[in-house]
Amino acid sequence: MNIVKKLCPQERYDIKCPYLREPDRIVVHNTANDAPAANEINYMINRPEEVSFHFAADDTEVVQGLPLERNAWASGDGLGAGNLRGIHVEICYSKSGGERFQRAEENAARLLAELLKERGWGLDRVTKHQDYDGKYCPHRTLDLGWERFLKMVKKYLEQEDNVDYNTFKRYMDRYNRELAAAQVSGWAGESWGWAKENGLLDGSAPKAPLTREQAAAVLSRVLKDGAGT
Repeated sequence: MNIVKKLCPQERYDIKCPYLREPDRIVVHNTANDAPAANEINYMINRPEEVSFHFAADDTEVVQGLPLERNAWASGDGLGAGNLRGIHVEICYSKSGGERFQRAEENAARLLAELLKERGWGLDRVTKHQDYDGKYCPHRTLDLGWERFLKMVKKYLEQEDNVDYNTFKRYMDRYNRELAAAQVSGWAGESWGWAKENGLLDGSAPKAPLTREQAAAVLSRVLKDGAGT
């Protein structure tokens, strides 16, 4: 699935997504209006309140507005599990419903299936806004049937991935670029700084995978040179 990235500027992180975290669930919402995904993301980023979410899905595309390693203010539970550990997905066109909303739901279901596959999660990780503060959201999805929506996600989750080599390579190239641009997690900051200071790592791409030859080089520096001693 092609995801358009329109990420929140870092200078607005203190309002929109101040906490680094490891997500462990997905939280589904309906927007309760009829704006397309790009408009929803732009409005979310620019409004001054602590209101935010990671993705908006409409009938033609999915737009990402926040990095997944940062929290969102979307489920009304303060510093609870929804806000601090959820990946929040807004489904567009829920005010009027109809075909546009149906296609938006399908795109959201595809997105959820991809997020679940990437993380090795099951359907039990898919939750709704209502689970956290009691708000009747995602309102139209609930009206139409929550189990019905989960079946949509399951359909995409069970589909076989038939990707040719060149497509796979493009995905991997994009994935590696994203990893190279990612920032070091807060819990690893001190150790990462020590490794850089002692010449064990060059200080770039903290979330990139470590190859066997790179691991061998690090071990050699530690054991032969006694780095940090």
